[in-house]
Parts: sequence; structure tokens; C-alpha cells
Amino acid sequence: MSKPLRALLLALVLPFAAAGASAAQASDTSSAQIRTHPPGTAIASGHALATKAGMDIIRAGGNAFDAAVAVSATLSVVEPISSGIGGGGFFLLHDAKTGKDIFVDARETAPASATPAAYLDEKGELNRDRATNGPWSAGIPGLPAALVHLAQNYGRLPLKTTLAPAIRLAREGFEIYPRLERGYASRRAVMERYRGTRAVFLADGTPPMTGEILRQPELARTIELIAEKGFDGFYRGETAKKLLAAVKEEGGKWRIDELTGYQVKEREPLRFRYRDWDITTAPPPSSGGVALAEMLQILEGWDLSKLDEAHRHHVIVEAMRRAYRDRTIYLGDPDFVKVPMRRLMSLDYAAGLRATIHPEKATPSELLPGVPAPLEDDETTHYSIIDADGNRVSATQTVNLLYGSGLVAPGTGVLLNNEMDDFALRPGTPNAFGVMGFAANAPEAGKRMLSSMTPSFIESKDRIAVLGAPGGSRIITEVLVGILGYDEGLNAQQVAALPRFHHQWMPDAISAEKGAIGPAAVSALEAMGHTVNAAESPWGNLQTVSWNKRTNTLEGGTDPRNPVGSAEVVDSRIP
Repeated sequence: MSKPLRALLLALVLPFAAAGASAAQASDTSSAQIRTHPPGTAIASGHALATKAGMDIIRAGGNAFDAAVAVSATLSVVEPISSGIGGGGFFLLHDAKTGKDIFVDARETAPASATPAAYLDEKGELNRDRATNGPWSAGIPGLPAALVHLAQNYGRLPLKTTLAPAIRLAREGFEIYPRLERGYASRRAVMERYRGTRAVFLADGTPPMTGEILRQPELARTIELIAEKGFDGFYRGETAKKLLAAVKEEGGKWRIDELTGYQVKEREPLRFRYRDWDITTAPPPSSGGVALAEMLQILEGWDLSKLDEAHRHHVIVEAMRRAYRDRTIYLGDPDFVKVPMRRLMSLDYAAGLRATIHPEKATPSELLPGVPAPLEDDETTHYSIIDADGNRVSATQTVNLLYGSGLVAPGTGVLLNNEMDDFALRPGTPNAFGVMGFAANAPEAGKRMLSSMTPSFIESKDRIAVLGAPGGSRIITEVLVGILGYDEGLNAQQVAALPRFHHQWMPDAISAEKGAIGPAAVSALEAMGHTVNAAESPWGNLQTVSWNKRTNTLEGGTDPRNPVGSAEVVDSRIP
């Protein structure tokens, strides 16, 4: 890496940086030996209570997959603004014993009632309220099935053990933090429509306030049923009946067979190479992996370290623009639509896209075709785990927008997602994140809506990193910036703190956090024809862990934009 580029990256990182976590090798760190097992466990998540729950499970004899169940369920309790068992997620796993990578798809599915026509108003326009609020906005949840699947197929410990921290926190409560208070205030008008939601968040007669204790006894009971009965504890029996009744009470239409028929799917992860890194990431119905591959394979044509700040941002943005255009046109649930994966993942295709990038001029998005060529979702949370056996988990889970649909099913404590808005409910009409879609992502019964969640592993000869982030359509570019940071030699905490910028084809503008792009570079980019929004509020919540196989050290990086996030490293060689 060039000294000027490294200096620039560090200068950008320092104002954002917060203390991360690391574990130094207990013996000599000067050895060049490549280690085969990490020295302990590293966990980074969006809340300290979730990180602690995962570490408690490791100490109880669990592996990374057991810890993932504990972290996931705990986040579902303490981050209702971002995720929950009424939502879904993607889990990228590495099983050290077999060397196999597995992608666990627990994305929500569309109920049969969710036809495109159901989301149009009397003028034929998208009914935004129905798409984002209440029962019609909710897909069939997948997260509970994923917790059961992980425990039964990859964990060592029973669900009664791994779900115990979440059950306790739901019953005894946790301290409300500012983000929950602010998020509730922004969604209050919707949240207070529903009696089940009022029972949870207005239990004392007033909205949630920072420092108060939020107790969710009904949610504790629901998670207990999953611990006792597994899949049937949520998708059948008393919880299922209450979910169906709640949806019906508010005018929605779910069927019992849509709950009992929900299936977690294991899919083959996407793999590609960028410079010295082997990258393993999410396949469709995530759009993240395909877009990530396109962007990095386009960018491999430049030595980014030799470009000045303006031109470096220019070529990265142009790669983003082209990948997001393809995301919009081609991607959807591969069980329902033919996704041209061979083309989109091709080095030749990336080279062709690269050739369309003018070195000194922005490409107006309107000049990139908005129709298919002939064929040959800070609402979300992420956590990353590496354990002492070398098992890895990169998991992103969500309920979509802040507090999802706003609807808590009475008697369950389950806050339902509003993932139906991630479908192209009206082709060509942007969703809540400003992202458009077409036929490939139109709703059908049982179909999984397209997602931007991008849990990823990157591995070089001497380093492994696990990373991912929330942020709606900006997730993919957060992960891209993180990978570029690791490629430049930054540590886990520096990667988590990197300033962010983003382009998603439409709208045709660069979004950038304040300070992410220097004033001179902004002027140069504007002279090239870019529109630059250079002082947006910070976004995202990247969580990452890494293992240096030469020094045998673990690091955890937690996003300083999120004050309740936590990274913890435990060296198993030290009592």
C-alpha cells in the first residue's frame, strides 16, 4: 500500500475510531509460521449484551454456531428497532471440521395474499402505508426456524441453553438506549395503532425513554416455547394461533400452512477472488454477493493506491453505479426467477463494464439502460464470530425499517417485519430505500424478497476476516469499503470505523458521510459531472472480527457510530 493512501485512510478513520478488541499471541509474535487454529474466540455485535451472551455460551462449551444462536436471539430482544424473531436473516457459516462454507437462507416469504394488486391504491399507485406498516407489510418470519436449524445441524448445545440469555433479558428487561427512544418517536404514530404494540412499548403509560427498563414477558414466553419445542414452538401451537389472529384482527391474510410450511434453505455461497483475497459471500436472494463481485472485479483493473482521492472515489462510484443497475434489473429469488449468474459473475463481463468507465467523466445513470438486456435493506443488525476451532459465522438479520411493521402480535411479544416493501410491489417505483425493482423481484406466494444483506468472509494467505453490516441498500457498499480497508492493511477496528460513501444507480448521486470525501475531491468529482451529497449523517453499523494466522492474534472491530455495540476477544490459552 502506498504511504500517501495509508495516511489518508488513517486520517479519515481517526475521527470515527473507538476502542476495539484484540488478543495478542501469548508467546513470540515474530514467528512467520502460519497457524492452523485461532488462539480463542472473537465476537463483534451491535449490542454488548448480545456479545456477552455469545461469549457466555462459548464458556459453557459451545462453538461459534451455538454462540450465533445466543447472539441472534439476544439481539432480537435488545434491538427490536433492527431485528427480531418476527423477521429473518442470512447466516454465512464456515465449518472448520469439514472445511465447508454454508449459506443459510432464513429470509421471510410472501403470503399468498400478497399480490401486486393488493398494494395499489384506487389510482393504481403504490399504497406506501400498506407496504410499510401493519399486517400487509409483513412476510412470514424466518429467524426462529434459522435458530432451530443452526442448533440442530451445527451446534453442540441444546436450545434451552443457547436461548437462555435472551429469555432472561426479555423477562428481566434491559436498559433503553437513545436509539430505541429516537426510533420509537419517529414511528410512534404507527406503533400506537396496534394494541399489542401499545402493551409492550406503553406498558407504563408513556413512550420508551432512555434509562428505563424495557421488559417483554410475552416475548420471553415465545422464545421459551422455541427452546422447548423447536420449530413447532413458533410455527405451530399457541404462538402460531396468536400470530394468525393478530394479522387477521388488523385486516391481513395469513394462513396456517404458510407458517407450518416455512423452510430454511441452505444454498451454495458465492466465491470469487479479488487481488490476494478469496471472498465468500451471499448468493441470491441476497443481491449483495453478486453486486460485491461485480464491483470488486471491475475495480481490479486499477491500482487504487496510485490514484488521487478524487479519481479513486470516481472509479469506485462508477463500479457501484453499474452493479446497482444490474441488481435492480436482474436479481430476485432464484427459486422463482432465472438469474443470469454466469454473466454477472464473469470476469469478462466485469472487464466490459470497466471499459465503459470514462477516467475523467461521470456516467449519467439515465444512460445505462433501465430495462433488461437479452439474456445469453440502519434498520438491520449484523454480528461476526470466529471461535478457537476456526468455525466462523457472519450473520445479518432484520425486520426491515425501524421497528418493522410496527405491529406486535398480542400475547406473543413478536414484532412483525415489514419486508414486503423489499419486493417490487409496483415495478419501477422506488421502495423505502429508494431502490427500484422489476419483474424478477415481484411478489409471489412463497417467494423470498430480494435483500441487500451481505455477510462475508475474506481470506488471504495469512489473514481471515468476517464482516457485514446493516444499512438497507447501503449494506453492500459498506462491505465493499470494509474489504478495501482490509486490503489496504487496516486492522479490524479501523475497518469498522472507515467513513462511508455510496451510489446505487438511482437516484444518480453520491451519498457521503461528513468528512468521507475531502473538499478538494468533492470539487473535482463535481467537475467530472457527479452530484455529491458530501455531509450526510453517519450510517451503518459494521461489525467485524479478524484472525492473523502469522502472529496468531484475534481482533474485533465494532462500529463507533453505534455506542452500544461491542467487540470482545477471549484468548483460550490464558486462564
